[in-house]
Amino acid sequence: MDKGFLPARPTSKSKQPVKKPPPISMQQLQESLSSYFDDVPDPRVNRTKRHLLKDILVIAILSTIAGGDGWEDMENYGISKQQWLQKFLDLPNGIPSDDTFRRVFEKVDPKILEQKLVQWVKQLMGPVCQQVIPIDGKSLRGSYDVENGVKNLHLVTAWASEHRLVLGQVKVQDHSNEITAIPALLELIDVTGAIITMDAMGTQTEIVRLIRQKKADYVVTLKKNHPTLYKQVKTWFETARTHQFAGIEVSEHCRTEKAHHRVETRKVWAVPVGALGGLYKQEDWTDIQTIVIVERFRYLWNKTTHEIQFYLSSLPVDAQLNGRAIRQHWSIENQEHWILDVTFNEDRSRIRSLNSPRNLAAIRRMSLNAVNQETTLKRSLPQKRKRAAMNDEYMMLLLKSFCQD
Repeated sequence: MDKGFLPARPTSKSKQPVKKPPPISMQQLQESLSSYFDDVPDPRVNRTKRHLLKDILVIAILSTIAGGDGWEDMENYGISKQQWLQKFLDLPNGIPSDDTFRRVFEKVDPKILEQKLVQWVKQLMGPVCQQVIPIDGKSLRGSYDVENGVKNLHLVTAWASEHRLVLGQVKVQDHSNEITAIPALLELIDVTGAIITMDAMGTQTEIVRLIRQKKADYVVTLKKNHPTLYKQVKTWFETARTHQFAGIEVSEHCRTEKAHHRVETRKVWAVPVGALGGLYKQEDWTDIQTIVIVERFRYLWNKTTHEIQFYLSSLPVDAQLNGRAIRQHWSIENQEHWILDVTFNEDRSRIRSLNSPRNLAAIRRMSLNAVNQETTLKRSLPQKRKRAAMNDEYMMLLLKSFCQD
């Protein structure tokens, strides 16, 4: 998607002191964690249940928040924090071993943990009305298993750009692609009133129809995977621009930004579909109102790049509104995918057996959400994770997001 248009951040001359949220009690935490995890079906046979499934799941989340990457880190975190963990976990037989963590996550149904993620986020943020929700796919590059002929896991996730929360994830089935996974994800989450953005893979008539059925709007990329429609829009734009959009209703917006040693100028045009005299198979694109064109120039120290991209939108003919949605689509790449790979080491993880890659992906996204929800510590996300690892009081602040009001 185009890295489009964001409103300037308000500045403040004087910093206001951050008000710390009231602490939660161990009883509140225990009750809340039980409400989320006690009903997760335990895949183990009774004779092997030396440790409670809830305890295993909670330690896995805490370990991941604190910087852990795998089974041994989970065991080490539990051993290091056992005295504190006993205040809100049962731990009837102490801390599970790394092999116990592995065996459990291999067998737990990943759909259950994904449903828990959705349930928790829904309680955290409530309605998503008017929020931009990018949907995009991500591969876990280290999850392949050559010996067993298993390809790396590919997930489609939805991201709440304003709240910086992962709303849900769905696995792309083997021998399939994101086109089949996106509808399953849309059925899993509530997107009423939101603006859904997608790259060209999600620009499908059935997906657009489902978005409108779910009472959401869409802004989707138009590329050459729809050759006839793409050629029509591209040819019309080139002609209209040559004549300076004479006699055409058009909304325009332009913005120049300086960041990361580059200057970027973006111009967006929004025109009603009627201006094109009707689109190719327009009736298949449910409630389409607007064609959006974004032209982008990037000036770097050694080169200049230029590109033009086209979008289909159910939003009104408003260049600034559509440009904002297009810009915020990029947040799923740099605030979720990049963070998971660089900060949570997701791509480098070689956990690959059975259900464990998908379950660990859900745990990482829960952990990312928990860290993003805590805003009193004005530090980077890696520094927040280090603080949580070293300071149990700060970890309690992160866990507060699990406690229902």
